[in-house]
Amino acid sequence: MRVLLLSAYTAVSHRHWAHGLVDHLNEIEWTLLELPPRHFRWRIRGNPLSWMLKEHDALSRDYDVVLATSMVDLATLVGLYPHLGAARRIVYFHENQFAYPESGDQRHQGEARMVNLYSALAADQVVFNTAYNRNSFIDAARRFLKGMPENLPAAQPLEELRKRAEVLPVPIHPLPSIEPLSPADDLVGASRRIVWNHRWEYDKNPEDFFAVLESLSEQGVDFELAVMGQRFRQQPAVFEQARQRLEHHLVVWGPQPGDHYRAQLDEGAIVVSTAFHEFQGLAVMEAVQRGCLPLVPDRLCFPELYADAYRYDGSRQGLERQLCAWLDDPESRPPVPSTAEWEWPTLLPRYQRLLTGGL
Repeated sequence: MRVLLLSAYTAVSHRHWAHGLVDHLNEIEWTLLELPPRHFRWRIRGNPLSWMLKEHDALSRDYDVVLATSMVDLATLVGLYPHLGAARRIVYFHENQFAYPESGDQRHQGEARMVNLYSALAADQVVFNTAYNRNSFIDAARRFLKGMPENLPAAQPLEELRKRAEVLPVPIHPLPSIEPLSPADDLVGASRRIVWNHRWEYDKNPEDFFAVLESLSEQGVDFELAVMGQRFRQQPAVFEQARQRLEHHLVVWGPQPGDHYRAQLDEGAIVVSTAFHEFQGLAVMEAVQRGCLPLVPDRLCFPELYADAYRYDGSRQGLERQLCAWLDDPESRPPVPSTAEWEWPTLLPRYQRLLTGGL
């Protein structure tokens, strides 16, 4: 089977997914085309042109399946290369632009949203990493089209899309069987170590995270802090402010190389999310897999992934209450949840069925 795999904006989670597919489904003859994760507005609108000018030979071949991320303008690409329309066309949504929160200096990304929508409608199969991603896309697309100049009868095709869409998470790699993983609170100092391992961007809501930790510090609460994750040239000012104010709690600050990153997760106790934007949360999953207890807001994708015991009400006050309870009384903490259902051994058969004819 020949599969053309298209990833138009290869952010970390997109690369993890695409390369995982190539590595685990080695019976497939893959052609992987990727574009770097920069110049977002150009990338999501211009990816068919970029590939046409750079990858004409690859696009001119015949394939059994075209598997594209939702950043790919699949409708335009098939218009440029009509023979690709004869392949089974699958679009995978890591996220959707309709549910992306906007910062104060951003304008509505109408074109990006339309690329998502056209690609979904041009596909034979649409797959989302979570039900939240699917539902937020359909619901927001309906609202978006209601605001357009014409009264478009969009409800029926969008609801049909919801019914035929599938939910299939991005898999995480299982831990090597030879690698022992000690419970976090058996490690020296780790039972009070709080982990941030998300992108350093506004949509991850670092303001709430650091405000709560500064409040705990002012109250004299004892904790350690490991701040990691992907950092960019421009980042919210709260990070530098927090580095100064929480300096005496810090054990690590900034992105870490792979082995050191994993070692820090092994020594962590609680991984916190305060996100306003999360469709699966691979960073939290990675930390949980290595023994960290998740503490996530009761919104977005989290209610379908984590039981009530691991969620707070989404407010600063709720996060502070739960952190205080777990730090003051480690015995009150629930057990670390299993990540087996999100790992490759569990999900591989479903990906095989997807590519060979449906889930």
